[in-house]
Amino acid sequence: MTTEHPSKDRQMSKSRLWEQALTKLYINFQDYSKDALNGFADEDIHQARVNSRKLLTLLSILDPGHSVTADLYSSFKQAQKRLGKVRDADVLIGSFKERRKAAKAADQPKTAKLLKAVIRHQKAKRKKFRKKLKKELPGLIRALEAPWTHFIGNGLAELAARTDANVVMRELEVAFDQKKKACKALFKGSEAGSKEAFEALHELRIAAKELRYTANAAAFALDQKFHAHESLYKDIQDQLGVINDKRLWLETLQSIGRQELNAGKKVWAAVTETLRQEVLEALYQNEVVSVTEIPGGHHS
Repeated sequence: MTTEHPSKDRQMSKSRLWEQALTKLYINFQDYSKDALNGFADEDIHQARVNSRKLLTLLSILDPGHSVTADLYSSFKQAQKRLGKVRDADVLIGSFKERRKAAKAADQPKTAKLLKAVIRHQKAKRKKFRKKLKKELPGLIRALEAPWTHFIGNGLAELAARTDANVVMRELEVAFDQKKKACKALFKGSEAGSKEAFEALHELRIAAKELRYTANAAAFALDQKFHAHESLYKDIQDQLGVINDKRLWLETLQSIGRQELNAGKKVWAAVTETLRQEVLEALYQNEVVSVTEIPGGHHS
């Protein structure tokens, strides 16, 4: 009579669950990347980036020091970075197109003209990002093939056997709470509205994003109590994302400069002030870090 080894079976099924999750994301990443290179459609770029982000998340859980997955991690990270540049430009251009439409509807030709100049400027940048993506992404996809096959066949089982995604989740929660405390302290004090305060908010958004992606990508390996985390931290990430996006758009506008965009002083001041007020409004409305008053900010 043969003796069963339930613990070995458990490890096998654990490894298989990890393999299924990783393989699905890997196939999605490849498919969306190939589609993205064909027409640079917004959604293809977005999904290729999301799937690479989820793969990076799972690899970080399995191998925090990247001692086994260094090649894979590096390639996915580069792909995500290239996709991210195009995606961020897509989002900015989309937002400024909406603003231009509103300015035209409100019969503000000077504002519409300035916004058109911003769109043209950002489209030229996006063209460079797309060119770089088209040049580099196929090579990154090819470079992944051999280490990926080797990892799935050789390295994964051992890493999966000693990984507890729940421990990682708890650690991420602790890190998020610490960042939230630091952020609240900055926005309560005289530093509210400073570059340091906004940087802390940006860090908090990244921590929320990590929790959200971990809850999603590693759902198969997490206790029930963590299953609501994806929507909880997505909401936090969304609220902080609105602030971050608007702040980056304002910074983008200022870094291009009035002369480059051939704008008059009056319209330039009006557009930049509108964006600045939008940043403050998004800050006041967020429910993650309470903000009562920003020095120099009007809060009605």
